[in-house]
Amino acid sequence: MTTSRERLTAFGNQLIEVHIWLREELAALREDADAYLAGGARLRELRAHCVTFCTALTRHHTGEDDHAFPRIAERFPELRPVLAELRRDHALVEDSMRRLEALVAGLDGQSDPVAVRRELDGLAALMETHFVYEEKRIAAALNALRVPDWDRSRPDFLRTTDP
Repeated sequence: MTTSRERLTAFGNQLIEVHIWLREELAALREDADAYLAGGARLRELRAHCVTFCTALTRHHTGEDDHAFPRIAERFPELRPVLAELRRDHALVEDSMRRLEALVAGLDGQSDPVAVRRELDGLAALMETHFVYEEKRIAAALNALRVPDWDRSRPDFLRTTDP
């Protein structure tokens, strides 16, 4: 059993765990797209996986923007420029996900399959850069936060499953 202090110091570590999970989910989505493009997967399953992944990533970023970043900015005002940059990254990721979802939705004849793979590759590169920067810049700040509400109920940005 962990103590309250152990739980509180783990928020930054939990963020890294969520990032690892999101990386794995994106890798699985890329494999599904490759399988579909090679004729070995059903389009409906690819679309469902795409929506599921994009929903999880959006939930993560929205939770950071709405809950984690304001707490960090309050406690560590010197990180406000970093948080602003991370929010800009979130908008770029959101744009990429919208393009990806539209491309996958149009795979039955409208979309170029190569464009789907290209968008997935771009999203992966963007996410990796964003995650590494975020982990280096704010994980320690998250570990230092004391947020009793987060002890009672894991916030959205730290979830890997639906509530």
